[in-house]
Amino acid sequence: AATIDAVLINLSSYGYIPTEWVSVLFLVLFGITTALHFGQALFFRLWFLLPTAVLCGALEVAGWSGRLWSSINHVNCSNPAASTLAIANNSPYLLQIVTTIIAPTPLLGANFIILGRIIHLLGSRYSRLSSRLYSRIFLTCDIIALIVQGLGGGIAASANNGDQKQANLGGNIMLGGIIFQLVAIILYSSLATEFFLRYVKDRPLRHDSVAYQKRTKTTGRTKLLLLGMVLMTIFLFIRSIYRTVELAGGWNGSIITTQWLFDIFDGLMIILAMLTLNLLHPGILLLPEEARASPSSSSSEVGLHSSSERSVGPVKTY
Repeated sequence: AATIDAVLINLSSYGYIPTEWVSVLFLVLFGITTALHFGQALFFRLWFLLPTAVLCGALEVAGWSGRLWSSINHVNCSNPAASTLAIANNSPYLLQIVTTIIAPTPLLGANFIILGRIIHLLGSRYSRLSSRLYSRIFLTCDIIALIVQGLGGGIAASANNGDQKQANLGGNIMLGGIIFQLVAIILYSSLATEFFLRYVKDRPLRHDSVAYQKRTKTTGRTKLLLLGMVLMTIFLFIRSIYRTVELAGGWNGSIITTQWLFDIFDGLMIILAMLTLNLLHPGILLLPEEARASPSSSSSEVGLHSSSERSVGPVKTY
């Protein structure tokens, strides 16, 4: 049996056979958090969470379904010949590699949007970019990263058996998308850190009529939301570093062929990021603050739009 398992692992594109209970656990956790995000988006009318957090969860569910599929292919085969054919089936492997690579990109977009709204709430005068420009720039980076990673995944998935050149090309394109995303996260974190430091020290970047207004007090809700964003960013940053190192090592590298590294530094990091957003949710923590800052706005309106600068007139939608 040990010899047969060794042969099957050799045939597996993973370099190992995904553990069934681990795949089931992550599949259940991603299913729960995705369902919660869907319900929260509808309840609070925060529609931007549908193409961000909910989409991320749906892609992760697809990816972990692929890993479970691979595991079941191995476990359920009653004879070596049938098992060999099942393990050699690349469909579940390709499904999971493409979806788990691009899945966190939409979730990062939610972070960009939320921070833009916090910047507007606390004072854009402390930010190097306006709240609207902040969201537009980083969401554009997010979309570019998503397209590049998806393109690379498509090229790798379409590689014929044994066409290592095409598979490597797809992998390199995906790596480029991951690196681009990592750079965007670093820039985003740097600008966000500068904003919060300037806010805490009351050192605005722009000295206009708005700058002389009294600084908005940070409430407990806002602090909790900021904590959630910091935690999410850390989890996504760790995952991006892991994926960069993983793909840089190639399809047969020691990182990509080690299961526990993937489970911890990819699966666990994204689960923690999604659950953090579930618990420290903008619908619970941000909407009451926006309503307090703009008493004339209804909760429905607050949920539907991204606030523009108060000084320039009516609120515009995203």
